[in-house]
Amino acid sequence: MKVMVLSSGGIDSTTCLAMAVEKYGHENVVALSISYGQKHEKEISSARAVADYYKVELIELDLSKMFEYSDCSLLSHSDAEIPKESYAQQIKESSGKPVSTYVPFRNGLFLASAASIALSKDCSIIFYGAHSDDAAGNAYPDCSSAFNNAMNTAIYEGSGKQLHIEAPFVEMTKADVVKKGLELKVPYELTWSCYEGGEKPCGVCGTCIDRLKAFELNGVDDPIMKGMFKRNEK
Repeated sequence: MKVMVLSSGGIDSTTCLAMAVEKYGHENVVALSISYGQKHEKEISSARAVADYYKVELIELDLSKMFEYSDCSLLSHSDAEIPKESYAQQIKESSGKPVSTYVPFRNGLFLASAASIALSKDCSIIFYGAHSDDAAGNAYPDCSSAFNNAMNTAIYEGSGKQLHIEAPFVEMTKADVVKKGLELKVPYELTWSCYEGGEKPCGVCGTCIDRLKAFELNGVDDPIMKGMFKRNEK
């Protein structure tokens, strides 16, 4: 059986990729990395490094034109500032709407595109790394269980029952994801999560804060932010 993994070069998708390789073998895993018009190329570079590490085929796709009408703060054409605060604080200020770093229906478009390519590559499963922390408070609604179930039904039926999606972390926290990755010895030093494209992670955007917390809850340092920010000892 062949499988496809949506690979962003971040913690969650890289852990998904590690799980897929462990279960199916690297020769049966295809990684798909998608550009969406983000402000930097660090994610794509990390996805390439991770694919090389696991010796899997990597397909790259550019969907940036799909998002050119959005003012999402992650996009290169947007003048909006990327918030320097936790998702919890952003949710409080968003009045129940998705946060400003939500790219409109991105996961829906990514999964639909992946489905078409996966069928052409004889894959039976698409893995992606949505987890419960991102879905909390409607921050990223396309990471929720409800979204996952609906997309799975659409892809399964629309593919003639040849293909389905699996989101192994959809009921898990990011700390749970890191715990699993540590067990699999995932090379987290190759990954990138920060919304900024600097030489080093900023440490203060929502995803950096979540990443640091996930490693802290596992009692270990984040390999790409080690020494940059103090970890609270238990």
